[in-house]
Amino acid sequence: MAPIVSIRDLRKSYADGGEALKGVSLDIEEGEIIALLGPNGAGKTTLISTICGITYASSGSVSVGGYDITNDYRKTRAMIGLVPQEITLESFQKVKDSLHFSRGLFNKPRDEALVDQLLKKLSLWDKRDARNMTLSGGMRRRVMIGKALSHQPRILFLDEPTAGVDVELRKDMWDIVSELRKDGVTIILTTHYIEEAEAIADRVGVINGGEMLLVEDKDTLMQRMGAKTMRIDLQQPITEIPAALASYDLRLDDGGAALFYTYDTRSERTGITRLLTDLNNAGLGLRDVQTSQSSLEDIFVDLVKG
Repeated sequence: MAPIVSIRDLRKSYADGGEALKGVSLDIEEGEIIALLGPNGAGKTTLISTICGITYASSGSVSVGGYDITNDYRKTRAMIGLVPQEITLESFQKVKDSLHFSRGLFNKPRDEALVDQLLKKLSLWDKRDARNMTLSGGMRRRVMIGKALSHQPRILFLDEPTAGVDVELRKDMWDIVSELRKDGVTIILTTHYIEEAEAIADRVGVINGGEMLLVEDKDTLMQRMGAKTMRIDLQQPITEIPAALASYDLRLDDGGAALFYTYDTRSERTGITRLLTDLNNAGLGLRDVQTSQSSLEDIFVDLVKG
C-alpha cells in the first residue's frame, strides 16, 4: 500500500543563503505514529509547515494521500489536521463554537454529534460552554486538537503538543494520541520530550541542521543502537583501575566506589562472566551489580553530536 505521506528531496532555502531543509526524504504509512526529534532550529516546524502548505518548498515534492500538495492543495489540506506550537484561540468564543467554526472553514456541514463526540473524547465536555479565555493552558491545548480534528482529517500533525503542559496533562495527551491512532488517524509529532517519543511512537526520525539523520522503527533503533551498561559497586573504593582490567574499557566513578562496563547485547559474548572472574582475581570485592539499557535520549544525543 502506498504511503499516506511521501516526501522526496525536499529543500527550503532563503534569500540570505540559509537552508532550513536539505534534501529531506521520508515516507509515512497510514495509521502510524512517527515522532520527529531534533534540537531547536533543526527544521522540524519548517518540514511540517511545508507539508501543510503554510510555506513553499524551494524544490522537491510532497504527496498526501496520492495528491501533490501544490497542484491539489485543497484535497491535501482537507486530509490534514494541524496543531501548531502556539495556542491561538478566539478568547471570547465558546469551546464548542471553536470546533464548529473550524469545521466550517473546510466547508463541512455542521455536525453536532461529531463535535459532541470530540469534546467528550478530549475531556472538554464539561467546558463546552466556557469561553476559551477562562481555560487553563492544558485545556486550551485540547481545544486546539479538537479544532484540528473537527473536519475529520486522516492525518494529524502535532507540533510540540505538550510544550508548557504539566506532567499529568502530558500523560493525558499521550492517551489521547493513542486513542486517535485506534481510530485510524496517522499522527506525526515533533517533540523536545524524548520520553514522549519513547512512550507512544512507532517510528522515530532524527532531524538536525535540516537533514534527516535517521528514520527507524523505535524498537529496532533501541535494539540496534542501545547499549547496556553494568554498574559494579565495590566493597572498597579504589583510586585507579588495575592494569589487569585495562582491556575492558571500564570507567571509574562515584569517588572510586563504582565501575561501569558498557557492552553490546547483540554480541555472542558480552564478556561479563570473564570480567567478574578477573575482578575477583584483581582482589576487588563486589557489593552490588546493576544493569541499565540506553534510553532513546542517549541515542538521540549521540546521533546529533555525530
